[in-house]
Amino acid sequence: MLFFSFFKLMFLVAGLAFYFLPTLIANSRRSQSLAGIFILNLLLGWTFIGWIAALVWAATSERRYYGYVHY
Repeated sequence: MLFFSFFKLMFLVAGLAFYFLPTLIANSRRSQSLAGIFILNLLLGWTFIGWIAALVWAATSERRYYGYVHY
């Protein structure tokens, strides 16, 4: 019985990670539109079109660059 609870939890975590994949991509790319992508993903990600739109936006948004000081 404990195995099935663990399996359900792992399935839930994997499902949430896949659902928020556009947000995770935007975060890893340090996107300037991270908040907008998250909101779109949260509210319209359950529709296939909303999820694809968030994914495309995350993959094509401009990155936030932090200046590095070179001595």
